[in-house]
Amino acid sequence: MEIYDILFWVLSAVAVSCALGVILSRNPVNSVMFLILTFFAISGHYILMNVQFLAIVNVIVYAGAIMVLFLFVIMLMNLNADVEPQKGQLVQLAGVISGGILFLVILAGIKSAKPEIMDKASTDIGLISNLGKVLFTKYVLPFEISSVLFLSAMIGAIVIGKKEETKDPDAKAERVN
Repeated sequence: MEIYDILFWVLSAVAVSCALGVILSRNPVNSVMFLILTFFAISGHYILMNVQFLAIVNVIVYAGAIMVLFLFVIMLMNLNADVEPQKGQLVQLAGVISGGILFLVILAGIKSAKPEIMDKASTDIGLISNLGKVLFTKYVLPFEISSVLFLSAMIGAIVIGKKEETKDPDAKAERVN
């Protein structure tokens, strides 16, 4: 066995066990921590596939920013199992049926997939320079459209989050004091 094979199996075991920890943990904060470890294991898989850019983006965006946001939301929600309403049997049945359908779709996808063997020496497709060349030549218009969309979303979030100023001079004096 090569070192790549050993690392693949170790990272796969970590990813699967941490994903099970996300599902089976009763504490939401522990679930988020397990999800962060799962993202790090997936980033290790990206590095094994020589896609360093995706590995770094996965760590920065998902394991960093999104998980911090999840932690803030969980801490602000004050989740108590005592006050959580119990799900009805119809909702539970719908969850089991949709999970079974998802399982069948995944099995059909695995059955119809044709694995492609790649040479480890020629896998420089995920390098940042190659990604940049393709992104700024072939996909420059969608890239620019998405950047304008993100800019408008940021401006919208600022406008929505900004508090309206009151026209009452007494309220302004109270804020200063």
